[in-house]
Amino acid sequence: MLALSRDCNIPVHFVHGTKVVAGRDGQLAAALAEVLVKGLSQERVRRLFAMLPCDTPALRDLPPGWTRVLPPDAPLTVLERWEQAFARTAASEWPDGIDRSQTVLDVLRLLAKGPAAADEAGETLLSGVALRLWRRALDDGRAQALPVTLTRLRCDDGLEPATHVVFASAMALASAPRPYVRLLALNTGRWPRGISEDRLIPDHVMPVERLDPLPIADADRRDFETIVAAARSVTASLSRRDVEGRLLGRSPLVAGMNEEIYLGRARIPDHAASESDRLLARPAEFATTPAGASGLACWRDWQDVDITPHDGLVGRAHPRLHKVFDSAKSATSLRMLLRDPIRFVWRYVLGWKQPDEADEPLTVDALAFGNLVHGVLRSAVEKLEDTKGFAAAGAAELEAAVKHALGEIAAEWEGEQPIPPAVIWHSTLERVSEMSLAALRHPLDPMPGQKSWTEIPFGALREVKRTNLPWDVARPVEIPGSGIAIQGQIDRLDLAGDGKRARVIDYKTGRLNKDMADVVIKGGSELQRCLYAFAVKTLIGQRVKVDASLLYPCAEEGEQALYPLHEVDEVLARLADALRIARESMTAGIAVPGEDADQYNDFAFALPASPSYLDRKREPAREQLGAAADIWDEA
Repeated sequence: MLALSRDCNIPVHFVHGTKVVAGRDGQLAAALAEVLVKGLSQERVRRLFAMLPCDTPALRDLPPGWTRVLPPDAPLTVLERWEQAFARTAASEWPDGIDRSQTVLDVLRLLAKGPAAADEAGETLLSGVALRLWRRALDDGRAQALPVTLTRLRCDDGLEPATHVVFASAMALASAPRPYVRLLALNTGRWPRGISEDRLIPDHVMPVERLDPLPIADADRRDFETIVAAARSVTASLSRRDVEGRLLGRSPLVAGMNEEIYLGRARIPDHAASESDRLLARPAEFATTPAGASGLACWRDWQDVDITPHDGLVGRAHPRLHKVFDSAKSATSLRMLLRDPIRFVWRYVLGWKQPDEADEPLTVDALAFGNLVHGVLRSAVEKLEDTKGFAAAGAAELEAAVKHALGEIAAEWEGEQPIPPAVIWHSTLERVSEMSLAALRHPLDPMPGQKSWTEIPFGALREVKRTNLPWDVARPVEIPGSGIAIQGQIDRLDLAGDGKRARVIDYKTGRLNKDMADVVIKGGSELQRCLYAFAVKTLIGQRVKVDASLLYPCAEEGEQALYPLHEVDEVLARLADALRIARESMTAGIAVPGEDADQYNDFAFALPASPSYLDRKREPAREQLGAAADIWDEA
């Protein structure tokens, strides 16, 4: 219910509301309650520390900007992970060059106790108004209910309720009637309210009147009559539909009211609350603004059967489109260039990026699982190479190396990455171990004097600290005739002692397709074998013979798991020609949706929601791309 003041011309104020979190003190108390009740997380702790005053005794030694030492993607949901994160942080990484981790950990150990330490946490971290609110909330209810109790506290805002607008329940309004009243939500079933729960004793055993002398519906009717009788003017409002679109009836309480006014949501309001409200109510005026004109043109272009600037036609020779090719490209980015030009622009020209998960997920997605397997393989192979060599290792040595590597990688992930609950996490690590062993045990012909590397970078633009690599990682690798330099990491390289034979293995941790034996570049989506083989030839020398293969460790026993690429030079020539055409098309300003626009598109939110959009634009887009789309038909 909304009761207006006795003088309707005064400014509107809401007093005696139900929320205490008005002002910084209330928000600080709510932030502390959230950490105690919901548990530690980097997001909650950051918010709490940012709101605590800098003169708080427990945080007196913390320098500004200390949170930069925290790993940005780690949720840090338990105290042990905070301790691991600080253990890996050197004193030089702190803003003042002094390790202040114990100051933070002392506070975190207090917060980790949960609601049981609510009294101690409040007295240690809060002061002034925030502390008084905290004490009142603990007096009103249990510590576990702090997030609810705090929101129900009332604070004196210094305004006189008798001369200001009051937002109150019908019961409170009936006890202090107002001359000008607006009653909200007078729909059937909402007011008067019925009995919300089933009665344990039916009427034929004992009438409800004897159990409840004043049923809730009768109390609502009595309050309504009191409010109306004491008011000079009453306005009642009700909705015609609920949030799910179902029709709603009117409350029987308003059946006798005389005048009805229907107010549509798209109506022109008598008084606009803001400029946006005013423009929304005046479509003709909004259409003359730059935003309105652009939005209307975009909508019309999306409905057009032809390709328009709103479908990815960019100005010819746009400097950003040229600049993006100045740096080396990965196989992933080149796949996007060939298969979905508009997504290539969004990701690599405009720099859009899908946000990382802040909280712990329920599962490990396919990309994270693949990264885990690759990390274990790298660590295990490096350990074996440092001893007797990977090629000469036996089954027991492989198992020991994988077990040791898995422990290191798991500990690193737990401190820096979001991980699922313990049961799922341990199950995932078991799968990682099985797949890593299957990858390392796959029978391959040994090479004389074989040396093996894993996760070898090439074309790197930043400094790489690894040593004993087979080439200079900063040396550029350019695909001939395309004007495109490439970079990446080769999953595994086996090199003969005389340097005349090399084997490139790209591990695939995903599902094995039954037609992989016929795949060459798969319409531009399978580029690693060809690009990595070319990189090895460029960096080691043209005299080396390179075998490039995909290896599926997840293949069932008896199934083919290794898929070599035949005629590497011929495939590279076709791929180089396709990349040259794609680059020319892109720099000419043709960045339209491609073949992969509706395949696992993490930027789908930027496309129209209409499912018919891509069907309508697919053929016109292919015509615009011309020869750049021919690679989609390649095997």
